[in-house]
Amino acid sequence: MTGLTRRHFIRNASLLSAAVAASSTGLYSGPVRAAEFNLKFANNLPIGHPMNVRAREMAKRVKEESEGRVNVQVFPSSQLGGDTDMLAQARSGAIDFYCGPPVILGTLAPSVQISAVGFAFKDYDQVWAAMDGELGAHIRQEIEKTGVLFGFEKIWDNGFRVTTTSTRPIAAPTDLVGMKLRVPPSPIIMSMFRSFDASPASINFAEVYSSLQTRIVEGQENPLTLVDSAKLYEVQKYCSMTNHMWDGFWVLGNQQRFKALPADVQALVTKHINEAGVSMRADLRSLQANVIEVLKGKGLLLSKVTPEPFREKLRAAGYYEQWHETFGDEAWALLEKTAGSLA
Repeated sequence: MTGLTRRHFIRNASLLSAAVAASSTGLYSGPVRAAEFNLKFANNLPIGHPMNVRAREMAKRVKEESEGRVNVQVFPSSQLGGDTDMLAQARSGAIDFYCGPPVILGTLAPSVQISAVGFAFKDYDQVWAAMDGELGAHIRQEIEKTGVLFGFEKIWDNGFRVTTTSTRPIAAPTDLVGMKLRVPPSPIIMSMFRSFDASPASINFAEVYSSLQTRIVEGQENPLTLVDSAKLYEVQKYCSMTNHMWDGFWVLGNQQRFKALPADVQALVTKHINEAGVSMRADLRSLQANVIEVLKGKGLLLSKVTPEPFREKLRAAGYYEQWHETFGDEAWALLEKTAGSLA
């Protein structure tokens, strides 16, 4: 699926809405036979987001190539609970695959969230060199050390995170002082915004819109495409292009349940989950190319941000030193190998 535009995703969203309802009862198109293996793939994103477009495509291909033996049910939009709930269900085996961000997984294995170090990666060239290379391999090893979960080889993209607010734009670190800002339940993001003297509040994504609408918090931070797909522009006025960290999604599997599958089923699922992840990266880049204009058209006031003052503030606050110590010399060296020195 190349040359994607927002119009394509809107069209896909309407077509896939009916499919989501069908998925909850296991009704998929394809060969009519009872599946031997029913697997659940859960995430927190809207059905029209590139993740779920590609996840549905993955499920369709797995079912077709297995001739109906394997049925992957896709549960978008936090249908099975918030991120912390889905992570717990993946650990227990109630969910076979959870597609979640490193910042959430950091509550399980701290070093997994090293890719989310504030103002580390400057562009996608650095991101993929790290995540498809040595740093990504190191992170997957840390996930497996939990003894419960494992990560598929290709991490999916979520984009660079920006900051939206209802009260004032963010042009410098001082603009964050005292600001009530929603962040995911993530130690490293909480730590970063506390270093800016903000007042971050940990809220699951399913509750973000209502929290902004009722002014429980003034703002939030997420990738641009999610600001669009979740319609956060309806309850926010400013969008500051802080690009304060890159974010992705590891597709996690339950080790015990996955190893119990036949080898051919494991290989088939692995192949299509990894292929879907790479395709989703390209989809998101295509969508990002015009989402800025789309959001401007929705009335959101966008502004660029110079990153160096934010890095200087983090250095002065001891943020980089703290997380270097947390992640250890080996992981930190792998991060700086592609991102450059953060000291």
